[in-house]
Amino acid sequence: MADQARAAGRERPPQSPQNIKVVRSQKIAPVSPADSRPPPPPADLYDAEDGAQDRAPPIPRSHTPGHLSSKSQDRRNRPADLTLRQRSQSSAAAITPSSSSSALLPPSLPTSAASFSATSTTKAPTPTLLTRQPIIAEDEDAAITPGHDRQDPSSAGSNKDPPRRPPALRSTSAIAGRPGPGNGGNGGNGSAVPGTITRVGTGRGALVKGAEVHTSFPALADPSTAADVPAAPSSGMYWSRAPASGAPHTALRAHTTTLVGSNAYVFGGCDARACFNALYVLDADAFHWSAPHVVGDVPVPLRAMTCTAVGKKLVIFGGGDGPAYYNDVYVLDTVNFRWSRPRILGDKVPSKRRAHTACLYKNGIYVFGGGDGVRALNDIWRLDVSDMAKMSWKLISGPSSVDGKSPVTGRDLRPKARGYHTANMVGSKLIIYGGSDGGECFNDVWVYDVETHVWKSVSIPVTYRRLSHTATIVGSYLFVIGGHDGNEYSNDVLLLNLVTMAWDRRKVYGLPPSGRGYHGTVLHDSRLLMIGGFDGSEVFGDVWSLELAVHAYYSQISHFTIEV
Repeated sequence: MADQARAAGRERPPQSPQNIKVVRSQKIAPVSPADSRPPPPPADLYDAEDGAQDRAPPIPRSHTPGHLSSKSQDRRNRPADLTLRQRSQSSAAAITPSSSSSALLPPSLPTSAASFSATSTTKAPTPTLLTRQPIIAEDEDAAITPGHDRQDPSSAGSNKDPPRRPPALRSTSAIAGRPGPGNGGNGGNGSAVPGTITRVGTGRGALVKGAEVHTSFPALADPSTAADVPAAPSSGMYWSRAPASGAPHTALRAHTTTLVGSNAYVFGGCDARACFNALYVLDADAFHWSAPHVVGDVPVPLRAMTCTAVGKKLVIFGGGDGPAYYNDVYVLDTVNFRWSRPRILGDKVPSKRRAHTACLYKNGIYVFGGGDGVRALNDIWRLDVSDMAKMSWKLISGPSSVDGKSPVTGRDLRPKARGYHTANMVGSKLIIYGGSDGGECFNDVWVYDVETHVWKSVSIPVTYRRLSHTATIVGSYLFVIGGHDGNEYSNDVLLLNLVTMAWDRRKVYGLPPSGRGYHGTVLHDSRLLMIGGFDGSEVFGDVWSLELAVHAYYSQISHFTIEV
């Protein structure tokens, strides 16, 4: 009999609503209209379009997709588990607590439902929501703003911050709690079927259970005011101006643009008046500019120099300013933003130059061409960067006559001396395209094998003259953007098929940038980013994005070699 009594004591019958009247009688302070006023937008962010201090307020934490509430939030005021169960059972006939969030509850909810929602743990997302009427996203953002949960009571009447909200209505997450039996989930009695609407109660304050709320973001453009741009097909490429923000930066030409990770490092260059040695960093994911503080042995103002990424360090060589030409080497550590000058071993160094190119291959930077202020160059030097503190130069291919031909045989040995050309490394092959010697704009393509030390000219039926352009490897294509064709600046996008060694022109959609040269281009996340440039009269500081469609450029060959 004693055992039966103890067993009966463990199996307690469920508590009836009459046992927890004291919980239902609790009251909650009404929410004043001032609580739903949106906070003023911050006015400390730069707009790249017109320099105005204007940017939308950040997305509240409770509405970030996938964000779950912290378990440590308001632990001191959290009621015991038994009280939670009692409140859940007392309000089961009027509301399903686990299928809602305090961020989405109307102000007229019963006390028990609001308290339970404010302390529930959200582990499994459930789209079922409780709402009395359609919810507008702007109202949610205005009512739930990070940082206002624990504001000073003295600022409750301020025009800047809304007054403190009652603790029972504090937000935990926009994602519903764990579904379970009897809690309004999909796994027990009384659960709501997604997509169905069930009215609970009558009158103006009746709740609707099972209604889903969807908010579109971003808002669609108004057809009456949107730009008249043809839609791009799935296989087309698309130009657009990037919505850059952040630190103000100078409009530049003849600068360097080098990608390390997801950051594009822009150094030096000049505008219509002077050259610079400033460093800017563009976050290629967020299009956000920053101007980090640098220390160490900072280079002098330069233009038309080269910048090569070696791991997380940038190696600057050459360049000039006005009549000055240099052959100095600088190293920037992108981790601590410290400039340094490595020790150069040996007495062999290339001549001072600018408008040359540099490519990395097996711990060596191969420098080709450029000009020294007197003549154009076509020699190749290798800078050993296996030790970033101690470097050495080696002449790989010596200079020839101005026309690139042997004075004895008259045969082509190497490309004509040139500057403002492009160079790209594919395997052991260095691809040289275009450029100018100061009088002629070239259209030829040359390939130099750094392993066999042999120059070869590429025969292409249809050619395009270019100088001060950019060339970027994308798959098995060389993307050439902009530049000068000997007559005018261009905004064309040319594709050189490196397998067939033939030029290909594809239709590009969107609003293209104006024709320009002396800009910078990097490839990141299936898009080409073009920064700055010069069109003969104006120096640019804008950022343009060319979205690449895989079918527009990518061949069926994933691994290829250049048979030249």
